[in-house]
Amino acid sequence: MNKYSKEDILRLAKEEDVEFIRLQFTDIFGMLKNVAVTCRQLERALDHRCMFDGSSIEGFVRDDETDMYLYPDLDTFEIFPWRPQQGKVARLICDVHRPGGAPFEGDPRYVLKKVLKQAKDMGYDFYVGPECEFFLFHLNDEGLPTTVTHEKAGYFDVGPLDLAENVRRDIVLNLEDMGFEMEASHHEIAPAQHEIDFHYDKGLKTADNIMTFKMAVKVIAKRHGLHATFMPKPKEGVNGSGMHINLSLFDENGRNVLEDQKDTNGYGLSKTAYRFMSGILNHMDGMTLLTNPLVNSYKRLVPGYDAPIYKAWTPSASKSCVLRIPTSRGENTRIELRSPDSAMNPYLAFAVILAAGLDGMNHPPQLSEPVKGNIYRMAEEERKAKGFQQIPNTLGEAIEAYEADPFIRRVLGEHIYSKYLEAKKEEWYQFRAQITNWEINQYLYKY
Repeated sequence: MNKYSKEDILRLAKEEDVEFIRLQFTDIFGMLKNVAVTCRQLERALDHRCMFDGSSIEGFVRDDETDMYLYPDLDTFEIFPWRPQQGKVARLICDVHRPGGAPFEGDPRYVLKKVLKQAKDMGYDFYVGPECEFFLFHLNDEGLPTTVTHEKAGYFDVGPLDLAENVRRDIVLNLEDMGFEMEASHHEIAPAQHEIDFHYDKGLKTADNIMTFKMAVKVIAKRHGLHATFMPKPKEGVNGSGMHINLSLFDENGRNVLEDQKDTNGYGLSKTAYRFMSGILNHMDGMTLLTNPLVNSYKRLVPGYDAPIYKAWTPSASKSCVLRIPTSRGENTRIELRSPDSAMNPYLAFAVILAAGLDGMNHPPQLSEPVKGNIYRMAEEERKAKGFQQIPNTLGEAIEAYEADPFIRRVLGEHIYSKYLEAKKEEWYQFRAQITNWEINQYLYKY
């Protein structure tokens, strides 16, 4: 990570001919926002004197509490490589503060920082590695997105079957120019579906990187005449897009505390790992509203499309469990959470996942036996006998689970908890009031 001072930023902006700086922040629903200033206003922004109307951002504050101030994180300064090289455009990711200087409790980045500090106080650094999936579709004649694609490629296909090789290449090269360590990119299972992976990093850095990644993918796709979407399930009958996240914990000496070669169970996992997984599974239902935040998220979480729906863990490649231990062991030991999708707010999702894992460390692990087969293929009686329960399978069920777990409220704080719940209840109500084509086709001629 870069380590910049205020003077470094001012010098770099001048040397690199930066004309505009985007002061970016994220709302509680994971939408990237920004206030753009010219280079002449940069020093003012670095002195925390740039404010915006918080009442205009959904879920932030009331009309009588409008003024919010942006505090740039100097280490996030990056120049957008896809913008003009004369009069360049740069960005700084910001924390949101109240007029008196106190952190704004409705800022998702602040929530994650609090939980990361809790982990640090316990002697742990939290690392996350995401696997980001998305679709590339055509635009219509008005420039609006569609779900149309001419492509018929599948898993790991290459050109000419894969029509978007050059798009992915462009995305990867631009992100590398912004300091990302890119690991792999490939075509995914569904036509027009893609995955690009970048190197794991500390929790806050990875959350920032996910927001940057999604922005870059959308911008570069549009330059190629395409629309990139992180919608979890844009087309029926094919796989949806998830964002598997690989979780690691390291102690103050840089040792991976999830691994233990002397594990009597034979999985190479430490007691810390078992407790961490137990905590996540214990709060899985309540956090699902955050890891899978849309009505559409639950169209992906159905059997038959490689998406997990069971609160269980596996040391194998089973795709039916929400938790999996990848094959790598030793220093590469990690826990893969497979249920989240890219519509999530990474700051809030990481905060509750980490907090749940830390909570598990305060209790003896309550894990079921690891799954060594495919739960989908088990008879219903066998699943019940082994205690394999499903995570919420609609937004409505996720709302109920969110409300039923007071732990989630404590992690998020009253402001975000209540604003988020209010918005999701309205989303669920709006969806339930819709009449779909499926209903018309099924019922109109019968009844």
